Amino acid sequence: MEKISIFDIFKIGIGPSSSHTLGPWKAALRFWGDLEAGGRGGDVSSLKITLHGSLAKTGKGHGSDLAIIAGLMGEDPVEIKPEAIRKIHDGIASRSSFFPSGPGGISFTPGSDLVFDRESVLPFHPNGITFSYRLGDEPEKEIVYYSIGGGFVVKDGDLETEEDHARNPLPNPIDKAADLLYWCRLKNLPVWGVVLENELHWRSREEVFERLLALWKTMKESVARGCSTRGILPGGLGVRRRSCAMAENLLGHPFDCKSEWMTQVARQSNSFDRILRWVTCFAMAVNEENATFGRVVTAPTNGAAGVIPSVLLYLQCFGNPSADKDICRFLLTAGEIGSIFKKGATISAAMGGCQAEIGVSSAMAAGALAEAMGGTPEHVVMAAEIAMEHHLGLTCDPVGGLVQIPCIERNSMGAIKAISAAFTALESNPDTAKVSLDEVVQTMKETAMDMSARYKETADGGLAVNVPVLIPNC
Repeated sequence: MEKISIFDIFKIGIGPSSSHTLGPWKAALRFWGDLEAGGRGGDVSSLKITLHGSLAKTGKGHGSDLAIIAGLMGEDPVEIKPEAIRKIHDGIASRSSFFPSGPGGISFTPGSDLVFDRESVLPFHPNGITFSYRLGDEPEKEIVYYSIGGGFVVKDGDLETEEDHARNPLPNPIDKAADLLYWCRLKNLPVWGVVLENELHWRSREEVFERLLALWKTMKESVARGCSTRGILPGGLGVRRRSCAMAENLLGHPFDCKSEWMTQVARQSNSFDRILRWVTCFAMAVNEENATFGRVVTAPTNGAAGVIPSVLLYLQCFGNPSADKDICRFLLTAGEIGSIFKKGATISAAMGGCQAEIGVSSAMAAGALAEAMGGTPEHVVMAAEIAMEHHLGLTCDPVGGLVQIPCIERNSMGAIKAISAAFTALESNPDTAKVSLDEVVQTMKETAMDMSARYKETADGGLAVNVPVLIPNC
């Protein structure tokens, strides 16, 4: 049984894509970090990097090249200032060399040494990256990494075996929803309680809750920045930010990200139309930030980063305002649902289309909201199932290869579906449900396998080919 922490599902990083920006960034960090750890960083005499498959087809729009350069330079995606990313890339391009480990520079020209190979797809995953390098006069070597979705990176040949997992098992091993329900019933614990026991396998209770609240803080900050920033999104599509104007219209005055804005929102009318507009605004605000290389939390991916924050803000502002511990329980529950989808299907749009991103995030939010509203573990998995059931087959067809159209609006749709799914489950008897979460996960996997590659983050089909654009990003 694969061991995945919720802090693997939720990561703080830079937009616009967890698989095409954060993943390549982490691959470059690992590649150069391994050379440095072995004392060979200073011996590199040549370097060429090739992006394959989906990374090659939409990598320009996702900033994969910028991310790889930042990773080679040892920059931390959690700490770096977003405006510094482009400067790092342009500096290397202007001098055709970089200095990752001291004064000895390595000849490297991004335009020729960082190749977007649109024709080849490596066997393990569509998001492959090949690092070809020489150490002094030694023969050229190659290392391949795969960005498998949600910021997860796998080095070719480094997959763990069942024996590796068996040597150090979690207290509550979970691969499927049925396993989760088994441990909840056996130990008479809610979903978050079972998940917390597993997290304590890696770190203390204090660290778990501290890191969860840091995730929540970052989520709120991304909402606040989005709701207080106007302008045109980068990339050439000319997409105008809308969440700032929406927030201002709803509040009746400019949105001040430094004020107690959540309190101001909560004091407003909780009519259906106002709640709907705020949830839409919150979700779009996060993904407008994501589109500008802003800092967001993968949930489970960057492209779907707006769903969880907007549903949690719905709960805080219009549902049952919760203490810090309740927010942590929400995130623990959501993270485990995301883990079940990753293990049983995929959270990579390059493998499964947008059902793997918005669909999974909506299921995560629905299950967590059901738990927060007093639902049983059975209600939780039912809510997650309902949300995903109505995202099955959703394609990933980014216009211009950018995480903007239809991605930004799609987050608001996923959030609204999550809220509806949670309340549908809470008003139902899970014992009479005809479809289980595990059956939906399997269906999603099979749908992903049947889906044409044109609809898997390649910008070769759907809106990406029917909406005319003039930018050479895809």
